[in-house]
Amino acid sequence: MRHFGHLSAARRRALFHREPAEFGPDSPVRTVGYALGATLYAPATRPRLAEDVRKQTRAGVVSMVLCLEDSISDAEVGDAEENLVRQFRLLADGTDPAALPLLFVRVREPEQVLDLTRRLGPYVALLTGFVLPKFTPASGAAFLDAAVAAEILCGRRLLVMPVLESPELLHLESRYEGLRAVAALVEKHRERVPAVRLGVTDFCSAYGLRRTPEMTAYDVGLVASVIADVVNVLGRADGSGCVVTGPVWEYFRTQERLFKPQLRNTPFSGRAEALRARLIEHDMDGLLREIELDRANGLMGKTCIHPSHVAPVHALSVVSHEEFSDAADILRPEASGGGVLRSAYTNKMNEVKPHRAWAERTMLRAEVFGVARDGVDFVDLLAAGNA
Repeated sequence: MRHFGHLSAARRRALFHREPAEFGPDSPVRTVGYALGATLYAPATRPRLAEDVRKQTRAGVVSMVLCLEDSISDAEVGDAEENLVRQFRLLADGTDPAALPLLFVRVREPEQVLDLTRRLGPYVALLTGFVLPKFTPASGAAFLDAAVAAEILCGRRLLVMPVLESPELLHLESRYEGLRAVAALVEKHRERVPAVRLGVTDFCSAYGLRRTPEMTAYDVGLVASVIADVVNVLGRADGSGCVVTGPVWEYFRTQERLFKPQLRNTPFSGRAEALRARLIEHDMDGLLREIELDRANGLMGKTCIHPSHVAPVHALSVVSHEEFSDAADILRPEASGGGVLRSAYTNKMNEVKPHRAWAERTMLRAEVFGVARDGVDFVDLLAAGNA
């Protein structure tokens, strides 16, 4: 599987200077973390879940979470588990596993990890791993032990993605020790943790907050502070960190506006004005801004609850030709001693040592999302993804 793999080869050649590379559930864990992109959540109760997975794959989705937790009611758990096993059997029928997205199951309790692995039987081959909710130092060890036991049972690697969303990781008096303890747990299982996810909706819930479609997570002070602290502890570029994914964008329908749209006319003028109007109509301008702020604050990928959110996340994840040029210059062997280089685009300075970690991360992103051709921008990529 690869990003933009749903486009024709000719279309990809027209868009990319360097096309996205192929990856899969057996790729190095760091590659998987960078490749997750827009991770689309779907309730495990959906009666046509297998067909939904195939449909979203054809539309460019590369990672999905089939949810047994907050997206369904407590009374539905038993039926949802049975449906999940049934849908995996349907997915396995005539489907090449390599043509499926990375599939994770979001469980509620550690016991479900081993139980579902057992019930899936041979169809566990389609499963990439589990999403572990309400992950804390107290609950995390049991979840991770269950994942190890499940691996032994099925004889293959199962990845796990902890979700940080509990109040004790938000409350100031317990946040630091909690995050340090979570980091220690993740370090012990580094080979099976491609990313740590953020449950911003739960963080807001602890204080009775909810951001509007005209505000990003970074406009909510409490949320912005905890994102910064999570990245500070878990997202370091010194080799001790891991991928931290962006928070969910909750909106996908037209809302009455209080503030002006955040999308400028210029990038869309004359070629994609209808696309701009459609994005604004569906409150996507706020999503685009939040994706940019995610990247600026050290986050990769995003939790998504609607298919329309996938193309914007992926379009803004592609490495621009300018970024690639700067990163390549910084990482040249002859520049390893340091110094300052003028960008090939003659609009900035590249300091070899301070910008090296950025350049390395940019190259990882370039591997899985590709490098746009000179002159191709996110509007071109977004239009192609939506098409």
